[in-house]
Amino acid sequence: MAGKRYLMTPGPTPVPPEVLAAIAAPVVHHRSPDFRPIYEECLGRLKQVVRTEHDVLLFTASGTGAFESAVANLTSPGDRALVVSAGSFGERWAELVHLKLEWGATPEPAELREKLEEAGGAKVVYLVQSETSTGVVADVQALAAVAKEAGSLVVVDAVSSLGAVPLEADAWGVDVVVSGSQKALMTPPGLAVASVSPAALEAAAGSTTPRFYFDWARTRAAQHKLDAPFTPSVPLVAGLNVALGLLLEEGLEAAFERHVRLGRACREGAKAMGLELFSPDEDRSAVVTAVRSPEGIDAKDVVRLLRDRFGITIANGQGPLIGKIFRLGHIGWFDVFDIATQLGAVELALAELGAEVERGVAVTRALETFADAARV
Repeated sequence: MAGKRYLMTPGPTPVPPEVLAAIAAPVVHHRSPDFRPIYEECLGRLKQVVRTEHDVLLFTASGTGAFESAVANLTSPGDRALVVSAGSFGERWAELVHLKLEWGATPEPAELREKLEEAGGAKVVYLVQSETSTGVVADVQALAAVAKEAGSLVVVDAVSSLGAVPLEADAWGVDVVVSGSQKALMTPPGLAVASVSPAALEAAAGSTTPRFYFDWARTRAAQHKLDAPFTPSVPLVAGLNVALGLLLEEGLEAAFERHVRLGRACREGAKAMGLELFSPDEDRSAVVTAVRSPEGIDAKDVVRLLRDRFGITIANGQGPLIGKIFRLGHIGWFDVFDIATQLGAVELALAELGAEVERGVAVTRALETFADAARV
């Protein structure tokens, strides 16, 4: 019998069967009466999840496409922008002014204030809320406040955090939130979103940077007519609409609390094996748990063994952390038994690779931690 496969990375993430069923339905035309109600409902639900009264633009692209739109629409040649990074995804934008921190560090508001003063301000500040390469979740509310004090527009990369940890676009003064479908939004890869504030739209109107596919004005004008400027991925939009419905039915606060409990259970299980965490041991780190591989064991071997022997896909480290850490995802359609499965497999893999691991201790600690959190 073919082995069962488990997708337990920080993205893509598992997709609920209701979402898969919507994606598998017969394709309808994107300008037909069959699609428009789905499109309208999906756009409205995105506003609820982003917690904004303003437009949320939907693109057929990865989350990186939405982030590129936030560069192309907000900046012109010669503008100063500042990127705050402490990992792989923030460093994608490092050709702009860069506040570069050590991988695994948590960006602090004081550091951002100092960098803005040193740079003489910035038109736009780009922040990463959840850095999946390290497991760090930044305090976006505090960082955004510093950026707004300096007169900057604020763009937040929420590709892996939207729907998993609190994010209040309007209340926190975030001008642009970008995200993707394939993480906590429980949909296959291929859709990107960008919420845009009035201030962001005003800046975009004055930007001279060339853009076409990711032009906000073109996309916004089409969406106001329940249209799309270019052919969207109709099946993915239908699936995302169902996934957003599931998330809102659970309730955002309940989803945030579930992710906190899952992260806590995963961290405690890893520590019970005697492993050292790389990601911070705090409830805010509820998206992915990054764990240092034991001395003498290459994390690549852990990842390979879990995949080939047990059908479980977890993530290796990135950049300078390749082979040094492995990452256990728990965003989106996850429950505590997924955590137990991951940890049990890690126990088996590490033991086979020569580590001294007490069998069953990680799973027991994780289940106890999850249960204790429910009683608090």
